[in-house]
Amino acid sequence: MYKLLVPTLIALILVSCGKGNENMIVNGNVEGLRKGTIYFQKLEDSTMVTLDSIKIDGKSDFSFSTTIESPEVFTLYLDKNDGNLLNDRLDFFGEPGTITIKTTRDYFAPEAKIEGSESQKTWEEYKSILSKFSTKNLELIKETLQATKDGKMEIADSLKQVSQRNSTRSYLYTLNFILNNKDSYTAPYITLANAYNTNVKYLDSIN
Repeated sequence: MYKLLVPTLIALILVSCGKGNENMIVNGNVEGLRKGTIYFQKLEDSTMVTLDSIKIDGKSDFSFSTTIESPEVFTLYLDKNDGNLLNDRLDFFGEPGTITIKTTRDYFAPEAKIEGSESQKTWEEYKSILSKFSTKNLELIKETLQATKDGKMEIADSLKQVSQRNSTRSYLYTLNFILNNKDSYTAPYITLANAYNTNVKYLDSIN
């Protein structure tokens, strides 16, 4: 059953729009970027494919275009040309029409402002809450390690239980968000990214 539901969810992203291919233009600016290369990419059959690229040499504006059937996730990969292998990657939900992305060289993904995509707004809403759960869990892990180091095992065990409850709340938030946004293209994407191993009864409901 599960093996049937996952391909079905993927298919929802591809066919539910039913309007045929339309053009998408991605315009943007990377403040502070003087030299480097921006790659416009998407995931196809588990492989990241470069659709286009642009070399930046003084002017930090960029523009890409592609045909798109329905909203899906694209990636901007920034090679700063600084010899650092830890370059930046920005994922966003693209839609037919014009997408505008403004960001900075040093905080390529964290400071990105993306306009022109309703799916992106929904996705950002989800990620903003999810990040709070992640931050809380990191704090709890740090406190647990410190308590263990100090030999306070009873406190460490208590903190582990709190961490587990926090993880459960995060998981339930994801399921509720998916079900409450069933008309959004983000729903099947979030399911595949963050709830792929959920109980079959929930997958049935999402489907």
